[in-house]
Amino acid sequence: MTRTTPPRPDDIEAAFPRLAPLARTATRLHPRPGSPSPRESSVGGPLLWPAAEPWPHCEGTHRVPAVLPATSPADVRLLREIRAAARSRPAGARSYTPQERAALDRAGAGRPCPQGPVAMLAVAQLYVREVPDLRPPEGADLLQVLWCPFDHPFEHPFDYSWESMPRTELFWRSATAVGEVLTAPPQPPAIQYEDYLPQPCLVSPERVTEYPLAVELDPDLRAQVRAWSARRKTGAGPGSAYDGAEDGYYDWELSVAPGWKAGGWAPWSFTDPAPQYCRACGCRMDPMLTIATKEWRADVRSWIPYEDRAGATQAGATRDAVRPDSAAPTMITVGDGYNQQIYACPAAPEHPHAALLQ
Repeated sequence: MTRTTPPRPDDIEAAFPRLAPLARTATRLHPRPGSPSPRESSVGGPLLWPAAEPWPHCEGTHRVPAVLPATSPADVRLLREIRAAARSRPAGARSYTPQERAALDRAGAGRPCPQGPVAMLAVAQLYVREVPDLRPPEGADLLQVLWCPFDHPFEHPFDYSWESMPRTELFWRSATAVGEVLTAPPQPPAIQYEDYLPQPCLVSPERVTEYPLAVELDPDLRAQVRAWSARRKTGAGPGSAYDGAEDGYYDWELSVAPGWKAGGWAPWSFTDPAPQYCRACGCRMDPMLTIATKEWRADVRSWIPYEDRAGATQAGATRDAVRPDSAAPTMITVGDGYNQQIYACPAAPEHPHAALLQ
């Protein structure tokens, strides 16, 4: 797998040399459905987890809305298989068979909310050799991310969001120190939403250069960038990506890459930027991993890799049984379509991380 991000439509450093010191590299992960092994970097794939080490369980309280019953990983996998089978048929024969409809009804009936600890789900496994923008603690070369597939309120004292999201746990380890590998990790009896089960994906890491969103720039530079951006998007019609957004062109096309990535700048959205500080040492934390709902915006297509452009879902399409959303290969949704941004301490990556909905 190779994924290549097209060059940015403008050389922003040439227009604003003051942005040059703010440039950061980020590693776009480009997850795409596949069958990863424990020896590969992946999203939603099997982990290189020691057989002798207990699998993480969430000890928190788990609730689900009465109007939307919980499902299970097995049910979600069955639903996805049935939908994929329907999509593979000729255009005029994509309706479900009676057997498939019955299976869909059974899977959609829901599962009881689990009582007691819940086995966590593998979200990502990243080898530092493939993802150079990770900053591992000494002796580690592998990052493993798991989450509880139920919403949890934010716990970090500096979080400024009001919504809930899955609670994540991070594990750093040395791949060579792992002996026998756990082949059948525990599965939770239920998960809150289908969207909390990542579809197994291989990754194709690619380094890109990012700059902070306009809202993170100092006031003088921000005003200059916004004025320049407004001029560059002159002529945008009503309903376009830049209509009514004076700094949209810079933010969406030139600053922060969308999608799953390591490092770079944070993708602030519905909240103002809020620095995150390490609970262990007080050091200001850096963006480490972005868990994204979408790999690109439907109305901002310049970030779509060359290799995906022919099959990219057209603007306005949504994931359904007939036409899945090619911008959402991992099949997860964070919040109402946002990102879960994980922050790490640059002084000691093994310190507790922070997570925000952005």
